[in-house]
Amino acid sequence: MEQLIAEVRAYAEATNKSPEKVLREAIGASWGAWAAWQAGTSGPTMRSADRLRAFMAANPAPAKQEDTAC
Repeated sequence: MEQLIAEVRAYAEATNKSPEKVLREAIGASWGAWAAWQAGTSGPTMRSADRLRAFMAANPAPAKQEDTAC
């Protein structure tokens, strides 16, 4: 579970979205799902975890452009 939370956090940061918004877009999770996952009081099914990872893979974060001005 810690691995999935880390993946979602990294993806959310890279896409400038909140983890809650990522879960809503990817699997239609309720707004409280992220907090419950972090607290360990709830977790995704394997199917939801697979759908979430598939969503992140199909919608990659835009590549960061490096500052080339010198």
